[in-house]
Amino acid sequence: MPGAPRVAPWTRVPRQDGRRFVVTGANSGIGLETARALAEAGAHVVLAVRSVAKGEVAAASIQGDVEVRRLDVSDLSSVRAFADDTGEVDVLVNNAGILGVPFGLSVDGIELHLATNHLGHFALSNLLLPRLTDRVVVVSSQSHRSGVLELDDLDWSRRGYSAYAAYAQSKLANMLFLAELQRRLTSVGSTLRVTGAHPGSTATAITANTGNGLKTWVGSWGHGLVGMKPWQGALPTLYAATMDVPGNSYLGPHRFKEMSGWPVSVGRSRSASDPDLARACWERSESLSGVGFPLGGRN
Repeated sequence: MPGAPRVAPWTRVPRQDGRRFVVTGANSGIGLETARALAEAGAHVVLAVRSVAKGEVAAASIQGDVEVRRLDVSDLSSVRAFADDTGEVDVLVNNAGILGVPFGLSVDGIELHLATNHLGHFALSNLLLPRLTDRVVVVSSQSHRSGVLELDDLDWSRRGYSAYAAYAQSKLANMLFLAELQRRLTSVGSTLRVTGAHPGSTATAITANTGNGLKTWVGSWGHGLVGMKPWQGALPTLYAATMDVPGNSYLGPHRFKEMSGWPVSVGRSRSASDPDLARACWERSESLSGVGFPLGGRN
């Protein structure tokens, strides 16, 4: 039986001189490595982070042109304040995320995984669209494949709460947002594009706030044992952010079950490809955030 096709390593980000990027959650993990690689390639990078102090520590570790700005994507007032004070941006990288946290609601009354991983980025992207020149990058996860989007029970009032099911639901929402935003941009003749990526299994601290010592340890230990280093886990995001790929592209690692390897185009679940679900998710997100598509046209 023939082996899997060889994939050439991709590690060289093209020069990005004169370009401005916003990377959410850029103080650690995938976000930090994304910001570092972009700055080293000549970009001006805005580290959009919840903790400015942690962001300053991260910025000090980067060689290049960076600035630190406060942004709590789980708080829609913070999202609006950030967008109002942000000028022209070439690329927005929606990277910030949480995984496996105990049940909680954001200051806006939204379940925390959905608020952080999806709704804040939905609002931020739409608020910045008139000032974007190139693209939006959506960082999702293989967990979107197990996600079930219950649009009438997003706060888990009728279901028994599961932190990992809530995470998967938010990652499915990411994928639906990716597809629907690109559809809307295309429908109004915009040259902006939306691309997506996932990091496979990467050793980061995303499971650090589960509230359960055993789960936190198992998550950290497991990713540390089999996961890629953060610099390599960031490569699909960097590819999606800098290479000439079509809108609605989705990149991930090339090896078995997309757990590790070099960036390639990868598939998505049937639910993530459902245009009716994507429209319904968009409409619910507009209602929850109070932010709509700003570029006009009938959608």
